[in-house]
Amino acid sequence: MTSTDTTSSKQTVAFIQACWHRDIVDRCKESFQKEMSSRSDINVECFEVAGAFEIPLHAKLLAQTGKYAAIVGAGLVTNSGIYRHEYVAQAVVSGLMQVQLETTTPVFSVVLTPHNFHNSEEHISFFREHFVVKGAEAASACISTLASLAKLKA
Repeated sequence: MTSTDTTSSKQTVAFIQACWHRDIVDRCKESFQKEMSSRSDINVECFEVAGAFEIPLHAKLLAQTGKYAAIVGAGLVTNSGIYRHEYVAQAVVSGLMQVQLETTTPVFSVVLTPHNFHNSEEHISFFREHFVVKGAEAASACISTLASLAKLKA
């Protein structure tokens, strides 16, 4: 199977979501799906992984199937743990770029790393809304990139 089903000409996009901070990251997935729902030529399949660190491997395995025209990874990496969140975020973004370059499947990152995240209602509310914006932006970037790549292949 290829990333474009010739019988329906629908492209499939994979959306991978980290489950840490699900109440916040869910807003990104919902916003992404809402934006993509207006497209009759794109189908979205959602996947969940434990945390952001697991997104690149899942993305690579999905890309290697040839079924997906694009892959989006979403997560929230905070500084509220025992490790340096910058290292995790850098590893995730570098891993996603590597997947994209190795497989030639476009990969989009909505893995956000706030400098100082506090588990307060103010920060949680801010990032819930911010992920709504980022989900819509990821959908727009995905749509325009798929269109641009289609022109290159034509």
